[in-house]
Amino acid sequence: MAEFPSPSLPHPSRKSLGRLDWFVFLVADVQTGFGPFVAVYLTSQKWTQIEIGLVLTVAGLVSLLGQIPGGALVDAVRSERVVAAVAVTMIATSALVYATFPIFPAVLVAATLHAAASCVLGPAIAAISLGLVGHAAIGERFGRNARFASIGAALSAAVMGGFGYYFTPQAVFFVTAALLVPTLAVLRGVAAAEIDPERAHGNLPELRANKPPVDLRSLLSKPALLVFGCCILLFHFANAAMLPLMGSVLTTRSSQWATVLIGACMVGPQIVVALFSPWVGRQAQRIGRKPLLIAGFAALPIRGLLLGTVTDPSLLVTVQLLDGLTAAVMSVMVPLTIADLTRGSGRFNLTQGVVGTMMGVGASLSPTFAGYMSDTFGSSAAFMGLAAVGMCALATVWFLMPETRPAASELRKHPSDAGCRSSKA
Repeated sequence: MAEFPSPSLPHPSRKSLGRLDWFVFLVADVQTGFGPFVAVYLTSQKWTQIEIGLVLTVAGLVSLLGQIPGGALVDAVRSERVVAAVAVTMIATSALVYATFPIFPAVLVAATLHAAASCVLGPAIAAISLGLVGHAAIGERFGRNARFASIGAALSAAVMGGFGYYFTPQAVFFVTAALLVPTLAVLRGVAAAEIDPERAHGNLPELRANKPPVDLRSLLSKPALLVFGCCILLFHFANAAMLPLMGSVLTTRSSQWATVLIGACMVGPQIVVALFSPWVGRQAQRIGRKPLLIAGFAALPIRGLLLGTVTDPSLLVTVQLLDGLTAAVMSVMVPLTIADLTRGSGRFNLTQGVVGTMMGVGASLSPTFAGYMSDTFGSSAAFMGLAAVGMCALATVWFLMPETRPAASELRKHPSDAGCRSSKA
């Protein structure tokens, strides 16, 4: 029988935890930095809208279909840091291709690279986090991840927009590629020895000798996971089209200030996420997962109802802050609930891919539904329809979703997964 080292308590150093903060921050810059500018840049290069739409469609399909293979890949490897480094390098390479070879075949390859890398990068960051701190401390860690990702995304939008405005749209892609160097440098500072690969995959280190990872069929037969996946699909069905639809409404009602108001609608929720996501992580450990899930899901139909009834454009921006509350909850609770449901399975990252696919399906259906409702019955009816779907999601969470927080006695049975000790300098 193979020999396995004795499992130990998670013992991340302050340096590793701090470097992970910075890595998440920089990844938000690299991963999402140039995405919104692709259509603008390609238009400036005399591309037709059909060509741009085809590239974006291919990228969307790769992103959707690559979620499950991406999660399975992270579960299969022994070094999540290497996977994360390769994914970031792929994104930086795609940015360089956009900037230097704006021809259809090259851009199609770049878009595919970017989408495929994104399918791996999210699970890899979550796996590194879980491998570092253990299950009992992962709620707060996911909260910190959400905070730094939100700050990074907000600053990235401002910085990239500035470069695109004062220089050229092409400069955005060169800046993204240049960020590869500091991103890999801070990732290197996360000590590999402090990341337990068994914990990172959702396994229990003390059982690894005699408990292989469960198969996908057994995983998908868990009722709680199926319910959670349905909740996530309904949530993104209701949520994905709300901001674009509101952008159209703002443009119609206040064309002069539409750009400023839409920018505020994007930045405001990011501030809310940065402020509240660590608190959400701490509360999830204290009061459980379900109350917070209910709060996050409840904010969605309320937001839809208000967007459908409020007419003052400035008040619409205030209503959009509810999106920040929802995002603060979901950015923490989705990976945390998955970690709960897969604890001891060795399939944490594969399950992230499954749930990510459900997100993608819901988000893909949302614009079509909202567009039909808006064209046929008006924008207010479209918001009401999205709110109704959000109510279905809330009802599913409230009545069917169980509490997933492990009992303290269960955590004590497996001390190697119980949570990190005091950080060392």
